Amino acid sequence: MIKVLNLYAGIGGNRKHWGGVDVTAIESDVNIAKVYQDHFPDDKVIVGDAHEYLLKHFKEFDFIWSSPPCQTHSSFRQNICVRFRGTEPKYPDMTLYQEILFLKYNATCDWIVENVKPYYNPLIKPTKILQRHLFWSNFDIADAEFEKDNIRTAQIPDLQAKYGYDLSNYKLSNKRQVLRNCVEPELGLHILNEKIRA
Repeated sequence: MIKVLNLYAGIGGNRKHWGGVDVTAIESDVNIAKVYQDHFPDDKVIVGDAHEYLLKHFKEFDFIWSSPPCQTHSSFRQNICVRFRGTEPKYPDMTLYQEILFLKYNATCDWIVENVKPYYNPLIKPTKILQRHLFWSNFDIADAEFEKDNIRTAQIPDLQAKYGYDLSNYKLSNKRQVLRNCVEPELGLHILNEKIRA
């Protein structure tokens, strides 16, 4: 059984269709972690700092999936919210590039780092672009077509139907954002299958 480290796990969009895996999921928000645990009761869920967990435990896994915070890299946030809606600009969170470099030069297992298409030219060229995501990895990922999403305009009921999560009984501060942060489950399965074939 493949031992998977699922960093910045959210509610588990990327993990939804995985089978035959032993998953340790790291999520910093206790309420989001509760949703994840309820949907994947056999996974080990740790509420904590994914960045620090990676540093201390990267040698313990066969596959590492990392989805560092994407908001400060988002082209929508920068080009629409900052420029036209008065949102305060922020420094891009360099956790993304720290983890790519750390994994590239230290991990012996297969790994992938996922993030959004940024408003700038990526500082490290991605391995693959699929749907609205950039991927950096140490294994080849085949091209694949996925349903085009309307993530910017979709509302909570649409997103719940799309990802198969009902969040109505959970205390989450921004359910729409939590759902929007999900990786398409079919895309998550495609990446895992590519890792297995590698």
